Amino acid sequence: MLTFTIRRLVLTLPTLLVISLVIFMLLELAPGDPMAQVPLTVPPEVKEKRREALGLGQPSHVRYLKWVYQFFVVEPSIMIDWLTSKSTLLGWLPDTSLYGGDLRVISWQTRSPVMDIVVQRLPQTMWVVGMGYLFGVLIALPIGIYSAYRQYSIFDQVGTFISMVGFSVPTFFTGVLLIVVFSVNLGWFPSIYDTTLKVNSWDSFLQQARQMVMPVTVLALYNAAQISRFMRSSMLDNLNQDYVRTARAKGLSERVVVLVHVLRNSMIPVVTVIALGVPQVFGGAIITEQVFKVNGLGQLLIGAIEANDLPMVQTLTFIFALLIVVFNLIADVLYGIIDPRIRYD
Repeated sequence: MLTFTIRRLVLTLPTLLVISLVIFMLLELAPGDPMAQVPLTVPPEVKEKRREALGLGQPSHVRYLKWVYQFFVVEPSIMIDWLTSKSTLLGWLPDTSLYGGDLRVISWQTRSPVMDIVVQRLPQTMWVVGMGYLFGVLIALPIGIYSAYRQYSIFDQVGTFISMVGFSVPTFFTGVLLIVVFSVNLGWFPSIYDTTLKVNSWDSFLQQARQMVMPVTVLALYNAAQISRFMRSSMLDNLNQDYVRTARAKGLSERVVVLVHVLRNSMIPVVTVIALGVPQVFGGAIITEQVFKVNGLGQLLIGAIEANDLPMVQTLTFIFALLIVVFNLIADVLYGIIDPRIRYD
């Protein structure tokens, strides 16, 4: 297992380089000009100087190598320095001006380092997306297990119906529906997520919980619908296996048979869905953040696309691709932990 993990880590770097090249070239070929929003009164020579200041006068391969160096070398070194500095231990924000702005990935729209903006927006996305996915998994697993154990029961039929509805209905429709019902008509929850709220008291904690209810519910319902179906299908495949009948013939309790033997073998395909679902949730959260006005990475990506901010779009897109590669590796490692029969040579 250790050899397999090391080999996968070694192969991860060229994989990420190929992905970064594809992302960079696709966005380079995309239509759009960062100078398109500049007023017509600006002289052409001024526009040309601004284009050169943004690095657009350099060849594509030079800009790609510079971007890769900034992302893989400069930004990680800055993050390590910040995490190990005394200011981090005291809770202070890093002074990014000390790191040399010219060496970092700079946003064309804000003229500030891209990773600084990402770090500022990341907590909002993690609160909403993380809680939504966590609740979705916690709801989906017991529903899938019990639905498979009580196949064709009323609980199974209701769970199947709710799962199909939750998986079929898009998140933007569910979000708007919850806003109309619980925010406009009933007035229970706020329709706009307040990203400036600081939790420093019990009242602020309750306010934070109230504004998280609807976006977290939208994401949890969508994720639970998908994962519960996989959990049910995997459990049904294992409930009729010979080892289950052998375990029951030995006198083991039904709880041990289902929750120990059957569940452990059934979790192998479900782990893939859960692990690879994390990057998909970040992608799906783009729509949810737009609906509830969550000032997170999804809204940041939409704004960058509208403003033709290529460095921001390239960085965010590559971060999503990085999540897919990392969680794919995590899923492969978890296979061997869950099922000892799986060994990687």
